Amino acid sequence: MTDPSKNYVNGEWVTSETGETAEVTNPANPSDVVATYQHSNENDAAAAVDAAAAAEDEWRNTPGPERGRILREAGTLLAQRKEELTEILIAEEGKARPEAAGEVQRAIDIFHYFSTKAADLGGAKKGASGPNTNLYTRQEPVGVAALITPWNYPIAIPAWKLAPALAAGNTVVLKPASIAPGVVVEIARALDEAGLPDGVLNVVTGPGSSVGSEFIANEGTDLVSFTGSSQVGEMVYEQATDAGKRVQTELGGKNPTLVADSADPAEAADIVANGGFGTTGQSCTACSRAIVHEDVYDDFVAELVDRAESLDVGPGTDHEMGPQVSESELSSTLEYIDIAEGEGATLVAGGGVPEGEAVETGHFVEPTVFTDVDPDMRIAQEEVFGPVIAVIEVSDFDEGLAVANGVDYGLSASVVTDDHTEANRFVDEVEAGVVKVNDKTTGLELHVPFGGFKRSSSETWREQGDAGLDFYTIEKTVYDNY
Repeated sequence: MTDPSKNYVNGEWVTSETGETAEVTNPANPSDVVATYQHSNENDAAAAVDAAAAAEDEWRNTPGPERGRILREAGTLLAQRKEELTEILIAEEGKARPEAAGEVQRAIDIFHYFSTKAADLGGAKKGASGPNTNLYTRQEPVGVAALITPWNYPIAIPAWKLAPALAAGNTVVLKPASIAPGVVVEIARALDEAGLPDGVLNVVTGPGSSVGSEFIANEGTDLVSFTGSSQVGEMVYEQATDAGKRVQTELGGKNPTLVADSADPAEAADIVANGGFGTTGQSCTACSRAIVHEDVYDDFVAELVDRAESLDVGPGTDHEMGPQVSESELSSTLEYIDIAEGEGATLVAGGGVPEGEAVETGHFVEPTVFTDVDPDMRIAQEEVFGPVIAVIEVSDFDEGLAVANGVDYGLSASVVTDDHTEANRFVDEVEAGVVKVNDKTTGLELHVPFGGFKRSSSETWREQGDAGLDFYTIEKTVYDNY
């Protein structure tokens, strides 16, 4: 086993004052300790905030093109280490290799994208009422950004928070997920090698109850960005807003795909299976509800069951679907399966732990499909965060829309139809921040806004693209009279 990884604070790799470390194990083989990280406390987090605050003036006064150069160089270094980063991600989070490699590439692309955006930031010239006034706006950084990121996309989500924050001239304190922090540590290493000034980025590993809470409460932080569960995110939002901070939260989902009577059942099953079973269902945008017109219901179910039963489950190094990230996540999924059966849903595929030598030690679960699901069942209302799809039969498009909207969440939604009028109605009427036509609910472009409605988001600010930069900047209006 390698030496414990250290925190990155004020340009140095340092140990926690606690003297404690925490092990990260491979979800495909929990007896395999992948790495060891600092088990930090509030004082470690406060020291990181102090370092970020001290670096504010230097970084905000660094020209945008120079900030962009550093981001671009960091992206290039990540690209050179793509294979290594992919291996770390597979070992810590469990993703199948194509998914892990794709996520690493997304992080690389994000750094390159925002490296060009950094040079464009500035403001806009406006027309003034009088002849002797220059009227213009300036975009300025907000200050110290506290970023708290989840385990399910352990490099992509930190990248899409961190890159715009740095491009806009903010300094950053970042707490990665405790069970998969390795790729964030490597991002810090790449930025350090690219020439990022000391204190501009600070990474502290440890529990959210100590490190994350200190980042949120500390008077030195000015804005908070959190991605995670709705329950925790709502507490984060309340705590941050009570402290007068700018805050965005992106939370859970209960994402539907509505399959219309004009849909091809095989095509629809491909879309739903890819959206629901990809990343082992551990995505906030994963499809967990297939809402299917009665005319194509039976054929669709047969096709979806076939796809569930044909998936190759095992370690992400060489299988199509990897394990759940932890024993607790696996237990939660199995509990929801039991609840669904207890409420009267019909289990038609999966529902248990797979058998075989490749899966005998890890946190594996079978791709699972339930039919005869009532929209009010817990399996149709609550986020499972595993490869479980509830199939709900509806009699027409209006009923399907009502069922799609009949949950507390509103992150991603899709419709499969050959009727363009239905597609337009779905786009207009579905309550979701991301809407797709004839496509899976998962998968995002990096240059357009991302965020949800209802309990899926604070609905304050969006992430990614120009919307991401908006969160990390504040406008100043200047009246220059002469």
